[in-house]
Amino acid sequence: MIETLGRTEQIGLLAQQWDAIETLIAGLDEERWRTPSPLPGWTVFDIVAHIIGTESWLLGERPPAHDPTRAKTDVRTLPHVRNDTAVLNEIWVDRLRPLPGARLAELYRDVIDRRRAALAAMDDIEWDKETVSPIGQVSYGRFMRVRLFDCWMHELDIADALDLRVEEGGPRGELAFAEFARSIPRVVVKKGEAPDGARITFTLTGPLARALHIQVAGRAGYVDSFDEPATVEIGMTSGLFVRLGCGRTTTEEHLANITIEGDVELGQRLTRHLAFTI
Repeated sequence: MIETLGRTEQIGLLAQQWDAIETLIAGLDEERWRTPSPLPGWTVFDIVAHIIGTESWLLGERPPAHDPTRAKTDVRTLPHVRNDTAVLNEIWVDRLRPLPGARLAELYRDVIDRRRAALAAMDDIEWDKETVSPIGQVSYGRFMRVRLFDCWMHELDIADALDLRVEEGGPRGELAFAEFARSIPRVVVKKGEAPDGARITFTLTGPLARALHIQVAGRAGYVDSFDEPATVEIGMTSGLFVRLGCGRTTTEEHLANITIEGDVELGQRLTRHLAFTI
């Protein structure tokens, strides 16, 4: 699993990720733009508006002014808005929502071009400098790994909404998955209530195939292998694993696609409590 890459390589993958999203949305008619996505309350249009908003914020920009001819939405009252980050996301989406899809695509290309230029102008000092991010105070480079994961996941969201297939593996998928997987040991203990001493293996098939071995010993962490048999081994595709972890679907919708060997009760509890992203 890729953990880190140099600044140039990582910026290159982020640029490729933005290109992949642009390819997905190219030529959509207005009906397709407004297709509901796996994200509560959001359409394909809204996902792209969210990406525009985040990248604009990283350029130091503020959301567009509220159109006084529209009823003002109190985004804090929306059921899927649970924290301040979600509030900011929703404000951008709400302000851009009246635009036609073709105009949103133009805004997307514009902000991405400007973000490419901003990243290309950065040096190693700026890349390593600590900054505020959705996961706390981290280096700018680590924040950009989070951005790659976020955009990669939204590519999957758009593809799922439009019933299209995209490449989920490759270098972009590997780096995005590495960022995603960092949280899984904490999730299996905090949300899945895996007991001390548990040995958990997730055996993933598909484009990001691998075995993830998690040992709970006071704290949970990845290990290369266990000294004893796994307490539970859970099998599924990498795509399903990521979608469960990101709250895009539920275990109940995919019971036939998940195998559990060993402690079945623990395995079922873990799969039902994988979701951790906002």
